[in-house]
Amino acid sequence: LRLASGSHHPFYNGFYYNHIMNDKGNGQEKVVYFNGAKLVVETPKDPVYSSNGANVTLPCHYHYEPDLEAKRKIRIKWSKLRDDYTKEQDVLVAIGKTYMAFGDFRGRAHLHQAGRRDASLVVSDVRLQDNGKYRCEVIDGLEDESDVVDLRLQGIVFPYQPPHGQYRLNFHEAERVCQEQGAILATFNQLFQAWSEGLDWCNAGWLADGTVQSPIRLPRKPCGGLHLAPGIRSYGPRHRHLHRFDAFCFSSGLRGEVFYLDHPDGM
Repeated sequence: LRLASGSHHPFYNGFYYNHIMNDKGNGQEKVVYFNGAKLVVETPKDPVYSSNGANVTLPCHYHYEPDLEAKRKIRIKWSKLRDDYTKEQDVLVAIGKTYMAFGDFRGRAHLHQAGRRDASLVVSDVRLQDNGKYRCEVIDGLEDESDVVDLRLQGIVFPYQPPHGQYRLNFHEAERVCQEQGAILATFNQLFQAWSEGLDWCNAGWLADGTVQSPIRLPRKPCGGLHLAPGIRSYGPRHRHLHRFDAFCFSSGLRGEVFYLDHPDGM
C-alpha cells in the first residue's frame, strides 16, 4: 500500500511503516509503505432470522493476522444496505464504549461487545422495515475492512386487492394499504420465498422496490398463457404515480397458520 502524506511528522498507529523522503531530500513529500498486520472482519454467511417486535443480534467479529496484543482504538460503523449493496442509511457509529445510533435505530441499536474484538450489533423491538442487509465496518487508522449480515424477518406475504376492484393502487397507495393491514410492501426475496412455499396469484402487484410482479406456480390462460414456465412474472419498474396495480404485503409475528388456496381456473 503506497500513501502520500504532506506532514513532516512520522505516521504511526501501531502498525509498521517505512518512511521514504522524496528525491530532493527536503521532506516536502513523504511516501509511506504499509507492512503491518492485516485486519479481518467476519460475519455469518447464513441469514439471521428474527420477527416483528423481537430483539436480534447481528454477529460481527474482527481480528488481526498476525495477531496484535496491544489494545487498539477502533471505530465501528454499521449501515443498512439496499439489495444492490449500496448504502440505504447509517445505523450506528461507535468508538470504544461511546456510540451514536441514527434515524429509526435511535434508542433501539447498540453494540453487543460481549468479548474482545466483538463488533456485533443488537437491535431491539425489531420492525418490519429492519429486514435487509447490514454492513459491519471496522476502521483502525488506515485499515478499513467490512462484511455483510443478512437479517430476514420471518412472516407471510399476502396479496391485497382493494374492495372496489382490481388494479386501483399506485405505488404510494399500495404502501398505505399495506400499512393499514399492519404490514409493509414485500421485497422480491420475500415474494420469491412465498412463491416457493405455494403462493400462486395471477394479479400483478407492487413490491417495495417499485417493481411489479406476480407469482405463478401453475401456468394457465388467465395468467399469461399455458406456454410460460412457473416463476415470478416481472413487469419491471413502473411509474409510481401513474400506473396502478394490486399490492403484495409482508407482515411478521402473526399467530396461527397460513394456507394458500388452490384456484387453477381463477385468480
